[in-house]
Amino acid sequence: MNAPITPAIAAPGPSLEIQKVVASCGVEAWLVEEHALPLLAVDFAFDGGAGLDPENAAGSANLVSGLLDEGAGDLDAEAFQGRMADHAISLSFDARRDEFHGQLQTLAGQRDTAFELLALALNAPRFDADAVARVQAQVVAGLQRQAQNPDAICRNALFAAAFPGHAYGRPERGDIAGVQAATPDGLKSLSRSLMARGGLKLVAVGDITADELAQRIDDVFGGLPAGAPRAPVEAPLPLAGLGETHVIDMDVPQTVLRFVGPGLLWDDPDFIAASVLNHILGGSAFTSRLFMEVREKRGLAYGVSSSLVPMRRAGLVAGGTSTRNDRVGESMTVIREEIAKLAAEGPSEHEVEEAKRYLIGSYALRFDTSPKIAGELINLAIRGEDPAFVAERNRHFAAVTLADVRRVAARLFGDGRLLVQAVGRPVGLV
Repeated sequence: MNAPITPAIAAPGPSLEIQKVVASCGVEAWLVEEHALPLLAVDFAFDGGAGLDPENAAGSANLVSGLLDEGAGDLDAEAFQGRMADHAISLSFDARRDEFHGQLQTLAGQRDTAFELLALALNAPRFDADAVARVQAQVVAGLQRQAQNPDAICRNALFAAAFPGHAYGRPERGDIAGVQAATPDGLKSLSRSLMARGGLKLVAVGDITADELAQRIDDVFGGLPAGAPRAPVEAPLPLAGLGETHVIDMDVPQTVLRFVGPGLLWDDPDFIAASVLNHILGGSAFTSRLFMEVREKRGLAYGVSSSLVPMRRAGLVAGGTSTRNDRVGESMTVIREEIAKLAAEGPSEHEVEEAKRYLIGSYALRFDTSPKIAGELINLAIRGEDPAFVAERNRHFAAVTLADVRRVAARLFGDGRLLVQAVGRPVGLV
C-alpha cells in the first residue's frame, strides 16, 4: 500500500519587519532594524556589472571590484587597508554579469569610519598605477590557473557557445589579454559608469535607525551620477547552440560534462513552479531524479545536479557532472532520458509535495545571520520583489500544483534540445 501524500503546508515566512527608507538623493533602501546586537550589514548592487566591460578589455569591471579598497581619497592602498583592519571593518566588491555588488560589515560602534571608507571607495577611488599593476597580476595568475582547470574551461566554453557575441558569452572575470589591456584611466572611467544611482538597490540589517540610514545613504551615494532606472526586458535573449554537443580535448581521466537548456526570467509567472521542477530534476542533493539515476542506481558519477540560472536578459536550466571518460556517453544518455520523462509525463504528486515541503521548510535557514539576511533581501530587491514577498513566499510555493509543474516541465523540456559542453576525452558522447 502506498503511503498517503501529505500536502505541503505554507509555514510562516521569517518574522522580519522590513522598512522602506527613501533618502533625499532618491535611493530607496530596505531596512531591518536589530538593536540587540551591535552589528551592521549593508549590501548594495548597481546595474551593469561585467556587462559594461569594454570589448577590448574584458575583465575590467572585475578589476574595478578589486581596486576600490586599494586606495581612495588621500589614503593609499596600505593606509586604506590598515584603517579597515584597525576597526575590524569588512568591505568587499564583486562584479557579476548584471550587477556590481558591494558589501559592508562592521561593528555598530565603528560605523562612522566604515561609512567614511565606503564613501571614499565609491566616490574617490585612486587607481594608483602600482595598485592596478598588482591587482592585474593577481587576476592574470588566477586566469592562468583557470586555463588548466577543466571545470572553468567547460563553464566558460558553455557560456561562449550559448551567447556568442553577447556580454553573457564572456567570462565574468575576463580574459588574460583583456585584463592586461586595462589602464588606470580606463578603469577610473568605467567605475563612474558602473556606479550610478539609477537602479541602485540597497539593504541594511542591524543596529541603525531609518533616519540615520537615510542620512548615511545621502552621504555615501548622493554624490554619484544619477543614472537612469533599468529598462524593462522586452524579450529574453535566445539561447544559441541548442541540439549541439561540443568537446574540448584534454588529457584527463575524468570528463567534465555540462549542459544548458532554456530557462525562465525571475519575473516569469512560472518561475516558482520551475523551482519545484528543478528540485525534482537535480536540485536536491540526495533525492533528485538525476542523483538517483546517475549515482545511486548506476554509479556513473559521484555527484550530478541541475539549477535554474536566471539572469537579467536570459534564463537557463543548467546542470552537469564529472565522470570517467568511458562512461560519459552513458551518463549523458541517462540525463537526457530523465529530462524527456519529465517533459512527457511530468513528476508524480509525491515528488511535487516532497519538493515543496523541502523548499518551504528550508527557507528560514537563509535568515539566521545579519549578513545572510542582507544577502537574501538584496537578491529579492534585484528581482524587483516587494518586501512583503518574504512573508508571502512560502504561500506561493504551497500553492504550486502537480498540474503547474507538469505544464512547466513540458514548456521547458518539450523539444528536448540541450547545448552540451564536455572537457576531457569522452567516449560515446553524441
